[in-house]
Amino acid sequence: MGHKRTAEQAKRSLKRPRSTKKEEKLSKVTSETSFSSNDDNSSKSDLSSESDDDNNNNINDEKENKENEDASSSKESHENQKKLLQERKKNRKSGIEVEQIKRLWEKLRVRNPPVPSDVRKKLCDETWKLCEGVIGDLVLKHDASRVVQTLVKFSDKERRDKICKELEPYYYKLATSAYGKYLLVKLLHYGSKESRAEIIKSLHGKFRKLLKHKEGAYVLEDMFVLYATSEQQRSILREFWGAQFAFFNEGNENVSIEEACAKSPEQRRIIMRNLAETIKGSVEKGSTGFQVLHAVMKEYVEVFEGEEVRDFIDLVKDQVAEMVHTQQGSYVACSVMAKADPKERKAILKGLKPFFVQMAKNEYGHTVLQTIFMTMDDTRFVKRSFYKEFSENVGELVTDKYARRPFLYLLNGLDKSFFSPKAIKELEIYVKFSKETSKKPQEKRRTEILNYFLPAFYKYFEEHPYELLSENMGSQFVLEVLMNNDDLQDDFSKDRAKALNIIIDCVRGDLTKEEHLIHKKYTERLLKTLVQGGKWNRDTKSVQTIDGLGIGFEYAKNITEELFLYGSNLDSLKMWIANSGSAFVLVGLVDSFKHHKEDKNVTKFLDTLEDLSTFIQEQDENNKGAHLLNKVLS
Repeated sequence: MGHKRTAEQAKRSLKRPRSTKKEEKLSKVTSETSFSSNDDNSSKSDLSSESDDDNNNNINDEKENKENEDASSSKESHENQKKLLQERKKNRKSGIEVEQIKRLWEKLRVRNPPVPSDVRKKLCDETWKLCEGVIGDLVLKHDASRVVQTLVKFSDKERRDKICKELEPYYYKLATSAYGKYLLVKLLHYGSKESRAEIIKSLHGKFRKLLKHKEGAYVLEDMFVLYATSEQQRSILREFWGAQFAFFNEGNENVSIEEACAKSPEQRRIIMRNLAETIKGSVEKGSTGFQVLHAVMKEYVEVFEGEEVRDFIDLVKDQVAEMVHTQQGSYVACSVMAKADPKERKAILKGLKPFFVQMAKNEYGHTVLQTIFMTMDDTRFVKRSFYKEFSENVGELVTDKYARRPFLYLLNGLDKSFFSPKAIKELEIYVKFSKETSKKPQEKRRTEILNYFLPAFYKYFEEHPYELLSENMGSQFVLEVLMNNDDLQDDFSKDRAKALNIIIDCVRGDLTKEEHLIHKKYTERLLKTLVQGGKWNRDTKSVQTIDGLGIGFEYAKNITEELFLYGSNLDSLKMWIANSGSAFVLVGLVDSFKHHKEDKNVTKFLDTLEDLSTFIQEQDENNKGAHLLNKVLS
């Protein structure tokens, strides 16, 4: 009750006019000014200052009110514009359909939980009914393009072909659109062989433009690498030769670039100019990593000569690392490395140095590293460029399928055991290219580089023997190091002897444990080869022994002493007989000793095996090593 106004109070309030803040302030100022008429000058000055402050406050209040009104008005205007834009979109051709299609798409794209196949089919049918006939208006829009991509993904072949047919006039626009390019790639991915051919055919004559285009280059890359047949790839590449080969292709389908350039000097000049312009533009744009560009470069490299070589190397010498991961790019990089002069080679190696490990482990990149080993005269610079990375990643490199090959070349040259005839032929081409700029003999270059890298390997093996011996590739590489390159045996004789002793230490212990190295087939092969003193030669059907490396008879005696005390350690000897893999090693020991029976320790060991003949014969039939041992002893 106390807070309610009485009727009389309310009446008086209604009769009394309300004054504004501005009037109240003005009244206050006037009143104060009249009272100050009898004061001194200093009082007048103070009052005047107060009046100015009040006026400023009034102006600021008005300004704030105006700003708030403007902000509110701007927000309302923005909302109105947004609504108007949405209405305009709906009023456009296919506008209403887009809204309906997007609602269907939201249901169709759900992944968790996955949409049942029958529901998905129904949604696809409804979406297609709305899209059919207006799909060309949808595909260049961000959200609607994603709808069509989903429709392509979940549709059957018949509907995909219909979509492709309807989009045929828009292929180039799609390829060069920031959103449409994804749809075109989806059409290539999910489309039939015939629809892919139609897409490639419709873009014929525009491949050079696509490679230069920011968005189109990615579409061309996927098209060339993933979806084009070898014949279509050749057709795409011929377009980069020039208009004559792009539009008048009859009779040129199987013509190589060498044949085309040989027809006339003028035709060669046109082809080389067109290729050079395309390559230069793409490299300067930052597209060096594209495989389609590597293929164009390969065309150019196969016929370049004279100043063309120098100009091309100058253009790409800092970009070689971006080419080594593809087959065509690797060919270009190897050719450039082979034909480069000493100064250019150093520049190329500087660019490759940060990517040494990735390059070595790559299916095509390792060939570039091997070409460097085969063509670079400045072997010290090779060491400065790659030794640190090699020493830090020895185990990873020598156990990798591809990375070990350049280092196997350093050990054995182009041994047919590790290099296919095709690989040897290709590498010999690069050696031939390098004869103009490389002067050092091939074998000298190889042994010098090996001499630089071997210490890192021996150091790693001394510190991490199990890591290498427990891998098939690692065990094989260890064997190649210990048995090959006798030119350097004096330099590394101590390291080799230490490594051989480490192997003996690694095969000690209880053979019944599953993790023992002897249970791995390649360990058995490693030990047997070392005690026999060489590898089995299929042509001569005999062991091809190597002298002076501390293997063969000498190593067989060391193993017999360290593991069996020349037969005194019967428990250890029986354990090796009872295991098939280790029994094969004993067969190797017997073979190594059969020509050295004059040695007392050898005779003692063989006699002990003879005494264990009954034990050997009692072994399980699955112990093939023991059965073979019984044969060689009898």
